[in-house]
Amino acid sequence: MPDKNGPYKAGTPCWIDLMVPDQQSAIDFYSDLFGWTGEVGPPETGGYAVCQLKGRPVAGIMAAMNPDGSTPDPMPPAAWTTYLATDSADATEKAVRDAGGQAVMPPMDVMNLGRMAVFADPQGAVFGVWEAREFYGAGIVNEHGALIWNELNTSDPDAAGRFYGSVLPIAPAPSEVEGAEGYVELKVDGRAVGGLMDLGKAPAGTPPHWMAYFNVDDPDGVVVAAVRAGATVLAPPFDMVAGRMAVLADPQGAVFSVIAAKAPEQPV
Repeated sequence: MPDKNGPYKAGTPCWIDLMVPDQQSAIDFYSDLFGWTGEVGPPETGGYAVCQLKGRPVAGIMAAMNPDGSTPDPMPPAAWTTYLATDSADATEKAVRDAGGQAVMPPMDVMNLGRMAVFADPQGAVFGVWEAREFYGAGIVNEHGALIWNELNTSDPDAAGRFYGSVLPIAPAPSEVEGAEGYVELKVDGRAVGGLMDLGKAPAGTPPHWMAYFNVDDPDGVVVAAVRAGATVLAPPFDMVAGRMAVLADPQGAVFSVIAAKAPEQPV
């Protein structure tokens, strides 16, 4: 179902957010592209914008800043972060460290909404975890303009699979989908919630990363609109086993994918 009304099971991607130099420009870009609504948040949240689709939270956008509110120098690259649900951010931090990962941002409370942390896995891919309290994460998924899939692209798939399986209740398993030989699904309670693939075919120098996929009705039209708004096409629309997709970098350089997913949809 596209609406999500309760907590996500631990290990499941539950939220994404974007950190950029120019927050308002990013809000405008994604709102125009996907039909979101959003505005810069209040000072007590650091201006964090919770964007909505059809009145439900779909993604966050924040301005890059230091903990004291100053502008970073140098400015970090714009990037989307995938957050995995956890029952305990603190327990996950210990598991991450024990498994060879690093804490980029140690666990912290986000008012009464939940508790979060950001880590880097042993291969260097950055991801967050979210321990929900009053805020569960994305309230709409799989529809046009909403998150539909999260995929880890890594330099060592076997080691990455072992790492995520040791820090959260995630079970890597070879995909049984015809035409997806070699692709690894990340499963929670037997259901695929994400993917894992080798960086081998990526351009030289591409670092390990989590990719966010947004479902769209017409990838070709979305690509045209995105380019018109200043985005860059990294992979033009092409057909593959899961649907028709494309890879883009937004005007500030954050990379994301769009896909017209074939039925049945993979729920988030």
